[in-house]
Amino acid sequence: MRILLIEDDTVLGAAVRDQIAGDGQSVDWVTRLDAAHEAQRSASYDLILLDLMLPDGRGISFLKGLRARGDVTPVIILTALDQISDRIEGLNAGADDYLVKPFDLPELSARIGSVARRYSGNPNPIVTHGLLDIDLAARSVHREGKPVQLTAREWALFEAFLARPGQLLSKAQLEEKLYTFDAEVESNTIEVHVSRLRKKLGAAVIETERGMGYRLGKA
Repeated sequence: MRILLIEDDTVLGAAVRDQIAGDGQSVDWVTRLDAAHEAQRSASYDLILLDLMLPDGRGISFLKGLRARGDVTPVIILTALDQISDRIEGLNAGADDYLVKPFDLPELSARIGSVARRYSGNPNPIVTHGLLDIDLAARSVHREGKPVQLTAREWALFEAFLARPGQLLSKAQLEEKLYTFDAEVESNTIEVHVSRLRKKLGAAVIETERGMGYRLGKA
């Protein structure tokens, strides 16, 4: 997934960014709402992590604006506001989850995964695909009962295909999902990761539509 983090606390923001990156996800981090609007104009996000108290306004107003425009991007609020009334306001404004600071980073990862699965239409973290048994929550894969070790980036790429079965994904779409604005992406990066996934999971697990892109195949 590509995630937009809107958080002005530099210590917490760096910790959240590193946690998400360690999970194999792509994250763009901004500290102001005006920068968040600019980021949204430049990229498509799968999920937004939103602080409520920001230097140039309230996150709740940003969230209400999203929903008023018909933007259904999942939003998880990260805030120190812990009153029941604050939670009710956030959820009623269209948030998908509400996490009070301080929080455990592994819990944040779990909540991100849970929200993403609900939006994909399958809240079940256990997926069977051909010979593969996949645990989306644990980020683990077994092939014919044997564990398969994937790197964080390989997992993120495979997860992108699992979330869109049968859909053709272009190289540019995959790069956008996997890399942030400031990342230097070599021209053959996607091809390299696809090749490694085929070696580990089966030659037919990802199909190539020459000149068009890739889609999830049989395993």
